Amino acid sequence: MAKDNFSFDIVSEADMQEVDNAVNQAKKELSQRFDFKGSKASIDFKREEKKITLVADDDFKLRSLTDILTGKLAKRGVSTKLLTFKEPQKVFAGNLNQEVEIAAGIPKDKAKELVKIIKDMGLKVQPQIEGEKVRVFSPKKDDLQAVMVNLRKVDFSLALSFNNYR
Repeated sequence: MAKDNFSFDIVSEADMQEVDNAVNQAKKELSQRFDFKGSKASIDFKREEKKITLVADDDFKLRSLTDILTGKLAKRGVSTKLLTFKEPQKVFAGNLNQEVEIAAGIPKDKAKELVKIIKDMGLKVQPQIEGEKVRVFSPKKDDLQAVMVNLRKVDFSLALSFNNYR
């Protein structure tokens, strides 16, 4: 058998199609809910910018809108750890506007923390930071799978997903 190195990537990004589907479901629920009848509440998703904009009449409706959105995202398998809620802003006619950013990539400091966690496992694996992802190499597939299992158990501040397993 050749001395192949197996690898996989650790990334922190949302499936944008699932986000789009969740936003559409949230918009549909918003149009059907009695407590939002006649209000100016809305949800707008800018896929290219990876931003969701929530507009509501007051603080209570903004919280309800946030709950609807996070519930729909969770049902579609998108982690709420990927969302960054900005401070609500007062806009025209007393409405509230809140930006929600969707994370893409692992920041350098978090990547270093992730590499340290992997090295502390004591397995024969080699983690390497490559841009906004961490690639893990090993001559044994079993070691890579052990890393995945252990990382799923760790309560990390970012939502982690594994891809390009070869």
